[in-house]
Amino acid sequence: MGIWQRLLLFGAVSLRAGGGATARLGGSLAMVCRRQLSGAESETLKQRRTQIMSRGLPKQKPIEGVKQVIVVASGKGGVGKSTTAVNLALALAANDSSKAIGLLDVDVYGPSIPKMMNLKGNPELSQSNLMRPLLNYGIACMSMGFLVEENEPVVWRGLMVMSAIEKLLRQRLYFFDFKVDWGQLDYLVVDMPPGTGDVQLSVSQNIPITGAVIVSTPQDIALMDAHKGAEMFRKVHVPVLGLIQNMSVFQCPKCKHKTHIFGADGARKLAHTLGLEVLGDIPLHLNIREASDTGQPIVFSQPESDEAKAYLRIAVEVVRRLPSLSE
Repeated sequence: MGIWQRLLLFGAVSLRAGGGATARLGGSLAMVCRRQLSGAESETLKQRRTQIMSRGLPKQKPIEGVKQVIVVASGKGGVGKSTTAVNLALALAANDSSKAIGLLDVDVYGPSIPKMMNLKGNPELSQSNLMRPLLNYGIACMSMGFLVEENEPVVWRGLMVMSAIEKLLRQRLYFFDFKVDWGQLDYLVVDMPPGTGDVQLSVSQNIPITGAVIVSTPQDIALMDAHKGAEMFRKVHVPVLGLIQNMSVFQCPKCKHKTHIFGADGARKLAHTLGLEVLGDIPLHLNIREASDTGQPIVFSQPESDEAKAYLRIAVEVVRRLPSLSE
């Protein structure tokens, strides 16, 4: 049995201890949770919850070797958050080649980083059993997508997700039965899943976050959830660096007419309400989508384009708002 098959089986055993079971779907191993728990399993889960609640909030511990953590979040899915996180990481590296950048994908259920960063395969293990992040375009990347098949669903309960996220973050904590070695990083960009649930709380409560960036389209429906996302970070004492207005305008490639498909300046109005600033605008452009789908993000593949320059300017604004660190 291969090492990564054992990894997944180990995860399945861990899930079973919390009331889960394993099943095979289409020949691949998938982890599913039973709707009905046996008496013993139910009691085990209750005891586990009681233990967690008795601890109170977890103590924040810095990730060894990581100087600053920047989370990229949104209240709603489909607003281009992962595309923004990828290009922000690349822009941080492009603006200052002396900086080491990492990219962590904590969207357990729908990881996007492997495809956008053109990365496949499993992380390598050192002789010390440390799991090394995959590297491309000079960015160290870690994602649940490296540990499961591309089309294999991860169907986990909240406690299992929270445990996995905590272990992805840390250099010396186990991710299942292996460890993650982030090495020395100046910035770790964290691509958060949409919403304000377990993952957001796990990340916010376990590590010191330098700042959060909120991504939204100008559309009212997206802005409602972006507002909630910003307020959530404030409640857990995470500084919000500002908003990014994504898909701000569409320009016809033939006649050059500009159309605000999702509305105009919605993020600026929300930023004013929250007492924040807009870090920059990203247009709705075919090149951004195509570059992401082919695993060649626009900041890397078309650095002189107007779209790439928009991300580069945003990276400057993000760094400007970060607290300075003594070398």
